[in-house]
Formats: sequence, structure tokens, C-alpha cells
Amino acid sequence: MAKVVALVDRDAREGTVARSACALLTLARRLGEPVAVCAGAPDEEEIRVLGRYGATEIWCPGSSALPEQRGISESKRGTDTDLLAAVAQHLHPAAILIAATRRGQETAARLAIRLDSGIITDAVDVRSGPVAVQRCLADSHLVESTVVRGTPIITVRPEAAVPEPSPAAPILHTIAVEPSEARAPRIAATPKPRAACPALDHADIVVAGGRGIGSQSTFAVLADVAETLGAALAGSHTAAELGWIPAEARVGITGKVVNPRLYLACGVSGSVRHRAGMQGAKTVVAIGDDPAAPIFKLAALGVVGDTREILPALLAEIERRSTFPSQ
Repeated sequence: MAKVVALVDRDAREGTVARSACALLTLARRLGEPVAVCAGAPDEEEIRVLGRYGATEIWCPGSSALPEQRGISESKRGTDTDLLAAVAQHLHPAAILIAATRRGQETAARLAIRLDSGIITDAVDVRSGPVAVQRCLADSHLVESTVVRGTPIITVRPEAAVPEPSPAAPILHTIAVEPSEARAPRIAATPKPRAACPALDHADIVVAGGRGIGSQSTFAVLADVAETLGAALAGSHTAAELGWIPAEARVGITGKVVNPRLYLACGVSGSVRHRAGMQGAKTVVAIGDDPAAPIFKLAALGVVGDTREILPALLAEIERRSTFPSQ
């Protein structure tokens, strides 16, 4: 019978095997022969609990590999990923089950890369195959997923399964675990600090974006335009729903009402609820690809075109005019 590995978590409060580990062993029995993997040597009580829920084998690092006995620094210590990778290479299991905790999700992701295997996260059930069942669309639907490459790695919600006893006499094994090389951090980019923006409802200039901006990355260019102009950055109701702008920066009936000297609307259609929040602006400049959009009826100047092309050019021109030659 194929072996199915379950990573054992300990309950920090009780100091013993976590309930989620017992649930994983219960699910593992549906797929094959349950094998428990512990990050440290289990005591007699932990061995008893793991055996009660069906573990036929218990694997843990050999004493020479235990971090606390080797006297090595934290950066050099073996991780759950190292341990699971070593066990997987030795046993070639049918699946690896990990509790979908914050730590478990990270371990599963790292392990999937290490083993070049597929991963399924947040499963609520596991069936023969192995097939993982997940909830989607606000838990209104169930979907079934399978892994098509490598050893299936599945994270399971801790409370998804009820632990069911199935007594077994586990055999304790140790395995040599070589800690992976600690990699020095690499600075990929250093974000440019932004100047403090004026309060939205008191700003002389407001730069606002809407759905027509097209993406979060283009909205970042819009933010650069606002910073260069010393303006407040705002957005439409839709832009806030998409997460491109904080809810408190939304302009409209359900957001802020602004009365700036200049209102630069980019990719904003100009719905009734948005116009209610900015129609007090002294001068409106609109940029968008729909000449029939209502916002152009309020605009003193309208530019029809793709905001993804216009905004970088606008930013470059503003920066050029803001740079004066030294005397």
C-alpha cells in the first residue's frame, strides 16, 4: 500500500500533538498507509496519540541532525521543508498532507518548489486519487482538484476533518536531514519615498482614476502624476472596489466630496454618484478612451485616448517642466 505523509504540528498550549495532525492522519488513511513526520523526536505520549489515529510509521530527524543538539545558528537549522523533502525522497509517498496554517502554507509552497510538484491549498476534504475538495465563491461551491505532476502536496484546513481513531503500532524511524543553504537576502528594488499628499477634501488639485485606468500598475503611474503635481490621489467607486485605491480616497455620493481648483479625471466615466462628489471643481480635465462618457460634459479640456499611453507621457512632460536649469 502506498504511504501518505502527514506533517505533525504540536499544540503550543497543550504541549502535545495538535488536533489538526490527528485529522490529517484520518484523511491519510483514505489514500494509503499513514506516515507521521515530526520536526523533533516525539515522546511516549505523542507516539501513543499518533498511533491511536492510525500512524504506522513516525519519522523524525536523527539526533545528530537536531538543531538544538548541533549548536548551530538559526539561519543554518533544518526546516520542515528540509525534513519533508528528505522523507519524500526516501519513501516516494502517494501524497503529502500539511495543515493549512500560516506556517503550513509556507512550508507546502517551499516543498512544492523543492520537489517540483503540484500543490493544492485550503482543501476541506481528500478522496482517493488523490482528489482534493476545495470551497470557492464565498464557500458556496465545491470543486475537486488533482495534481498532475510530482508528489501531490495538499494543505488541509485544520478544522475540515474530524479525527477518527484507528489504533496502530507505529514504528519510529530517524532520517538524516541536511539543512538547506541559507541564502542572503537580495534587494530587488527600493521604492521611492513619496511626499506627503494633501488631505483629499482640502486639496487644491485632485488626481482621480477609475476603471478605465485598466490596472494597478497604471494606477501607480497616476500616483506619480499626483505626487509630481503636489495633488491628492483619489478614485472612483469602482477603483476602490478593485483595490486600486483605499476606500477613504473614494470620491462620490458614498465617498468624499471635493472642491479643488483642478480635478484631473483619468479613466473615469463620470457616473451620477461620482459627479456628485466632484462637480464643485473649478476646472475639470478628463482623460479617457470613450468620447461619449459623461465626464467629458463637465470637462474644460478632454483628451480621448488610451490612459496607459497618455499618463506616462503626461508624467514625463510634467517632470520636464518642473526641472529648471541651474543659474
